[in-house]
Amino acid sequence: MQDYRKLDVWKLAHELTLEVYRVTAGFPRSESFALTRQLRRSAISIGSNIVEGAGRSSQKELRRFLQIARGSCVEAEYQLLLARDLGYLDVTAYRRSAGKADRLRRMLTSLERSVATTKNSEPKT
Repeated sequence: MQDYRKLDVWKLAHELTLEVYRVTAGFPRSESFALTRQLRRSAISIGSNIVEGAGRSSQKELRRFLQIARGSCVEAEYQLLLARDLGYLDVTAYRRSAGKADRLRRMLTSLERSVATTKNSEPKT
């Protein structure tokens, strides 16, 4: 088990989640139980799966949770695009949020590969 708070990938996931909460606060009220909720859940899922994987006892389990986190990240990327195309996010907010999501997805992929090739050492990201 490792301290997830020391992982750069978790730190970025947490930043993205906070940003998603900020930007969705301005979404139309009619989206409260649709896109707002779904985007927030996707963002929360990224960090939550990193935390759960870090709390597991094997690299295999960590890798599986990183894969789930990456799937949630891709889902959030699409939902940000949808929000932009619906006019709920301006271009600047979209680029900032989508840029973080893209960077996070790449970090998750890299960490997942690192974990797959390492047997007993802790990941460095």
